[in-house]
Amino acid sequence: MTGTPRELTAFHAGDLAFAHLRPPEAGAGEGEGGGPAPSFHAELPEPGGRRLFLQFRTGGTLHTRRSPRTSRPDPPGCRARPRRAGPVPGRVREDGRMTASPRPRLIATDLDGTLLCSGGTVTARTAAALAAAEAAGVQVVFVTGRPPRWMQHLGPHIGGHGVAICSNGGAVVDVRRGELVETYPIDPVGTLTVVDRLRAELPGTAFAFEFPGGFAREPEYNVVMWESDKEHPVGTAADLLAAGQVDGLFKILGKHPDLSPDDFLDRARAAVGPLAEVTRSSPIPLVEISAPGVTKASSLARWCAQQGIDAAEVVAFGDMPNDLEMLAWAGRSYAVANAHPLVLAAVGQHTVSNEQDGVAAVIETLL
Repeated sequence: MTGTPRELTAFHAGDLAFAHLRPPEAGAGEGEGGGPAPSFHAELPEPGGRRLFLQFRTGGTLHTRRSPRTSRPDPPGCRARPRRAGPVPGRVREDGRMTASPRPRLIATDLDGTLLCSGGTVTARTAAALAAAEAAGVQVVFVTGRPPRWMQHLGPHIGGHGVAICSNGGAVVDVRRGELVETYPIDPVGTLTVVDRLRAELPGTAFAFEFPGGFAREPEYNVVMWESDKEHPVGTAADLLAAGQVDGLFKILGKHPDLSPDDFLDRARAAVGPLAEVTRSSPIPLVEISAPGVTKASSLARWCAQQGIDAAEVVAFGDMPNDLEMLAWAGRSYAVANAHPLVLAAVGQHTVSNEQDGVAAVIETLL
């Protein structure tokens, strides 16, 4: 590894504790040319025996490191792997076989790239695993970057509660009834500030908006096939907000014509700062922006608290940067084999790819 770290992200596995750090303003002697490296500082809650993950970029390369564990023990169910030789604590099933670990109370899974195949479908094996989990009393919650209106065809697989967390935590949806249960809107003034900052720092960025009534976009924002044949408002961000056409918006989408997806994400986060949560889940240069503090993890944690379920009783699955907070919060987490390198580095337990029913493969060992 060469070069000076330019930005650092720190988080605890198992906590809702994240910090995006940047060095002090560049000054004399700082930088790649041999001067002193910038210092970073963040105050995170006591990790309680869990690893602290550090992500930083040098010379255009993203690195992920884990700190050693502290001497304090892990909360029940939160360790990524045994600390010493010996069997992982498990549970004996009715057929006499030992499972890999204790049965969770809730399974939280991302959809695209994780649970679903490349065609956006649920295989027979995965459908059977989801049904078996529900039959065993384990709740299954879909936690996705998808907007609520893209969830209808997944209704048969959603479980008895019928609830999905959509738009990276911006909306909680009763899929069967087609109703929004709860939303976490972005302040209109804050929205304009975010748009203005991104447009100034990353010219060419075009925007679209998710809100309770649907979808709206700027003229330069090219729509995907799911939106192309549907009526929706079109106008500049300022005009759409002024006209009240996107009231209650809970997600901003920003698309760039030229940058790589990871570069766009890094530069967008730097431009926006603490004004909003910026992440991505698409293979194209598309960033997804939520209100400050609103992530998959925050909305999942709130849902679990309402059900009396602790983080240690949750198993989560994901594949992209927008899953990282959720995967860090849950007691046990798995990255599918096709996951983004950042996710594979940050998550201690892996399963086979989505095309090989990676989520189902793990669920079958849990029941």
